[in-house]
Amino acid sequence: MLRSMKDLEGVTISALNGDIGQVQDVYFDDSTWVVRYLIVETASWLTSRKVLISPVSIDHTNRLEHALQVNITREQVRDSPDIDTDKPVSRQHEESYLNYYGYPLYWGGADLGGAGVNPTMAVRGFPVEVPSPKIEAEVHRLVAEADMAAHRDQDPHLRSCKAVIGYHVHAKDGEIGHVEGALIDDETWSLRYLIVNTSNWWLGHSVLIAPQWIKGMRWVAATVSVDLSRDAIKNAPPYDAAKPLLRQQEIDTYQHHRRSAYWPMP
Repeated sequence: MLRSMKDLEGVTISALNGDIGQVQDVYFDDSTWVVRYLIVETASWLTSRKVLISPVSIDHTNRLEHALQVNITREQVRDSPDIDTDKPVSRQHEESYLNYYGYPLYWGGADLGGAGVNPTMAVRGFPVEVPSPKIEAEVHRLVAEADMAAHRDQDPHLRSCKAVIGYHVHAKDGEIGHVEGALIDDETWSLRYLIVNTSNWWLGHSVLIAPQWIKGMRWVAATVSVDLSRDAIKNAPPYDAAKPLLRQQEIDTYQHHRRSAYWPMP
């Protein structure tokens, strides 16, 4: 189901033994357009600390109660690495967080030896047909450490969804509006659309822009560049935030721009 960022704000995060707090924002990866973390404001039980909750931990969505159930405990959240969510989250902070919960690192590849190369051969210097559990565990440890070291200084590409709201949107032939929201798939936790308000330029309306049509985002300049013309955006099917988004509206939007959808279409 697609839900707006505005709708996600205030959603209660329920742990296995009590509520953790409410969603304030999300961090999405601007290279894959996947939500990596929910930023949750804890209640008084944790002195109003902001914590990160990975969608990996979400067990199910309770839309009737406006809540997300996670399969972790309040004690795990309380003892989790303290990350200042008001500052950029570094790769090292992510490593600490993901290792704490036992979640896999989502960047890089597991096999650093290259296609067709057994990591055991690379580490030991000769082939081992059936490595012992001890050797295999050591190999995995060395590979994981090398992977983390290789990516530690990389830009984690994490962006605050709230921070993007208000960014100016530039078409191929000029400015066209500003970002006023986002639609997120709460099953895959993919960011499916940015909601763009075009009323800055005429008595326009809101339209949907898929991430695949975005050429780049300039964080310092607070701009989003899209691979569409102003006329294409101006004449796109309107989006009404007060109504549920129907699949036919999505189809109309993709067909208008002559682009492929994110689901199989005839």
